[in-house]
Amino acid sequence: MNEVLARIQELEEALEDPSNTWKRLREAWNRAENESDPRMAEIVRQAQHMKPMLRDLEKRIRRVLRRNRELMPLDRVQEMDRASMVWLSRQPGRNIPERAGGTQRILATVRRENFDTLENRVLHAYARLAMDASREWMREHPRAKSSERYAKVDGFRKSCGTIVRRLQDLGVMVAPADITPNYVLMQDRSYRRVYESWLKLLLRRKIEDDLWAWQAETWTDFAILAIVLAIDELEEAELVAQSPISWNTETVCGRWFAQDRPIAVFWLRETNRIVEVQARPEKPGALLSVARAHVALRISDPCRSELPRRVAVWTPHAMNRIDLEKSAAEAATLLQQLQPLAQTEVLRHGLILTPARGRADAASEVRGKAAVKGIALGPAGRDLSEGFNAVRDFIRGEIYEATE
Repeated sequence: MNEVLARIQELEEALEDPSNTWKRLREAWNRAENESDPRMAEIVRQAQHMKPMLRDLEKRIRRVLRRNRELMPLDRVQEMDRASMVWLSRQPGRNIPERAGGTQRILATVRRENFDTLENRVLHAYARLAMDASREWMREHPRAKSSERYAKVDGFRKSCGTIVRRLQDLGVMVAPADITPNYVLMQDRSYRRVYESWLKLLLRRKIEDDLWAWQAETWTDFAILAIVLAIDELEEAELVAQSPISWNTETVCGRWFAQDRPIAVFWLRETNRIVEVQARPEKPGALLSVARAHVALRISDPCRSELPRRVAVWTPHAMNRIDLEKSAAEAATLLQQLQPLAQTEVLRHGLILTPARGRADAASEVRGKAAVKGIALGPAGRDLSEGFNAVRDFIRGEIYEATE
């Protein structure tokens, strides 16, 4: 599921260039097919963007001047407060030199540099947490030592270690997780980025908890992206419409992005077909509602008056591997039973996308005019490569069958 989450979070970077969103996402997924290329994670993003911030802060670690009372030589006294004067008045003698005694020192106010501020405590806490997160990520990807991401994370870990040693030498404490940010943490650009990144790393355990609770929703998002990428790879496919995709900084009921419906509309120039990817449609229609499919393809010909053709896509997720042959047979039987209800659209074919659990596979079932294909794919490595190839073949077969 961490790999599934990584594939979805790669959409966040791809959205930085809206005109090439799917191209950039496809390139990221292609890299994920190589097991030596590690997954994207929050610590990887911070390793890319936070290193300049740490260098900036290392050169100008903020300090304050704090007043302390110390015994000072008379010729170096510059400031005295009420407590110092009370102390001096209680010393024996007729004048200040006599009251200073043999050491000629009196209690005075001295300003000393102090680095133990709230913002530096947050920096210390962040550097420690980033080191731990970096080591954890590196342990998960021992085969990726030659990759660029691994080198960036390792370099970031070393930079954080330098910051930690420096702050320890300066006597800076570690901030607790429930602090209230001060002016510097909110207004200073580098300290603010450190504070925001610290909060994201603190939330990574919460993200994992949410991932366990909402695995099915996350898997559905993964399946949606896989279908869009498979259509986008067709040579004649042209993206004519794409709904605005809003990325969530935190997961909302297991979903990392929100979009209007349909998420993407493609025009096949040569075959003159419109293909819509409908993800969680608000008005799925009678057939799709009864089929209980959260995703669908809608294939239509703008030049003909024939009924639009839909392909139901089921995204079942379970802790154990699903029996593809049995699931495909049950789904095909359901589609066959739905045929008498078809009045305003055609729904005869279906696709089941389920986690591979270490073994990519595919199975097909035909019942009368109804046909269903089940595909088990994974989010990385060979499971992603073989499973995604099966998705490509299915999409091509469905789209070009619609031209007959």
